[in-house]
Amino acid sequence: MKKAILFFFMFVGSLAYSQTIQNRSYSTEGYIKADGTVQDRSYSTIGYFKSDGTVQDRSYSTIGYIKSDGTVQDRSYSTIGYIKSDGTVQDRSYSTIGYIKSDGTLQNRSYSTIGYAKDVKLTWAGAAVYFFFFRLN
Repeated sequence: MKKAILFFFMFVGSLAYSQTIQNRSYSTEGYIKADGTVQDRSYSTIGYFKSDGTVQDRSYSTIGYIKSDGTVQDRSYSTIGYIKSDGTVQDRSYSTIGYIKSDGTLQNRSYSTIGYAKDVKLTWAGAAVYFFFFRLN
């Protein structure tokens, strides 16, 4: 789960300018560097988010994609969900499974807070949600 939580927040700052990713208890789960490198709490690299929407694991193997329209796909290009422009996260059947709030708070379908990615653009938070909600790793 911790790995999924960190992957969840995959994409936002660098160590000097790093975005700290926190769980619902405000414990640090990891960091996202400006170049898309995702690090765990020990600063070990665990993945990458590319500017074209490609999501890679630590070995640079592609594990999925986030399209510019918010469609989330697995490595085989099968649609597994959607991230709407209002922050709503849906599964492949269009059922709502969570929300990305404008302040970076991440909530499940019951509106319970599951984590934080503060000062994150929706697109970056969406990339993070890719891992948190869809748990691809």
